[in-house]
Amino acid sequence: MRVLKGVVATGLALVLVACGGAGQDTSGGGGSAGAPGTATGFDGKTIKLGVLTPLTGTVAVIGQPLTAGNEVFFKALNASGGVAGKYKVELVQEDTQYRTDVAVQKYNKIKGDVVAFTQVLGTAPTLAVLPQLRTDKILAAPASLDALWVREDNLLPVGAPYQVQAVNAMDYYLSDGGGARTDTICTMIQDDVYGEAGQQGIDFAAKKYGFTVANTQKFKVGTENYAGQIGALAGARCKMVFLVATPSDAAKIWGTAAQARFAPRWFGQSPSYTGALAKSAVAPYMEQSVLIVAEGTEWGDESVPGMKQMVADATKYAPDQEPDYYFAFGYNQARAMTAVLEKAVELGDLSRDGVLKASAALGTVGFDGLTGDYRYGPAATRNPPRSSTIFAVDPTKPFGLKKVKYNFTSDAAKELEFQKADL
Repeated sequence: MRVLKGVVATGLALVLVACGGAGQDTSGGGGSAGAPGTATGFDGKTIKLGVLTPLTGTVAVIGQPLTAGNEVFFKALNASGGVAGKYKVELVQEDTQYRTDVAVQKYNKIKGDVVAFTQVLGTAPTLAVLPQLRTDKILAAPASLDALWVREDNLLPVGAPYQVQAVNAMDYYLSDGGGARTDTICTMIQDDVYGEAGQQGIDFAAKKYGFTVANTQKFKVGTENYAGQIGALAGARCKMVFLVATPSDAAKIWGTAAQARFAPRWFGQSPSYTGALAKSAVAPYMEQSVLIVAEGTEWGDESVPGMKQMVADATKYAPDQEPDYYFAFGYNQARAMTAVLEKAVELGDLSRDGVLKASAALGTVGFDGLTGDYRYGPAATRNPPRSSTIFAVDPTKPFGLKKVKYNFTSDAAKELEFQKADL
């Protein structure tokens, strides 16, 4: 069984992070080894990295901008010489359609062509390819924030896990958000491992803060009619509902709630939101009733150091890119992968074993304030960020979000512990 301490672990993905350069690596360590020899995905000049993401289908609203973030970071890096100033990066992209069977097929299609995978989007797709990553000794960066990834040697996560988001959301609700432990607190979750991750965080918070989850409604991805679930939540008189969904389902859920005149305080886990919602018919309801828990800050907020560089890179290399926190997540996935690759070059080995050794040799990689710094190193001792930002919907803002409480860490989130996936 997969467990967080006090929490069973699983879930899907997204956060706001951004910055320029490959990040600081405070691992220290010795001098440079000789130049790395050729290896799978490396011809001595170019490093090829795989991308497994939904480029079509309903979750493409996440996959497309997230992949654009990967692309922009590496375009900027290549313009300055590439990894370690010497080796250019090329992305090999495949469309998973957000289906586990397709993700496995596409993984097998390109695994022999790449050094590592700089993106595998989705909790379920990541779990599907993880056994093969272990067997093939390949490193991959999940575009998912499940707590399971923290202890995986073959995965390179960024950001605070979903479980942390849920705990911090409840801390905010009970301390700054006007909520009380006696309120009728409910959840509505996608019926899969992504939904479970958010629920685990809420359950952990319930034990720490002494409240009860009164009602939980589940749904399948792509459900057309949510009247039953909304009716059940309204019938339970839920005052607060934590939602774990992707944007296409979240839009229908909040639209159904608006039509039913059911207006609790909603908290959406980060991947439930996309900027198109702030321009949609449901925006007035969301302004009144919905908060989003994610990471980072508003797009263009230059008070946070890393944002200025990311926006400058986006303007130069993807001038049509609209503000989007999924873009920012992909940008910083690429930043973390670059830190690993530069460590591998320093150690003189871009083979699969070499990249895994480099990942284990990393120290703390910084993200200039747009997500918490991540202490890497051996997976058994990694420590992810524990911070979150609460956003309100504001159509006048880029991406339609304004920060309400920036980059805070609850005491309960500090207590979360993580264990390796048991597959």
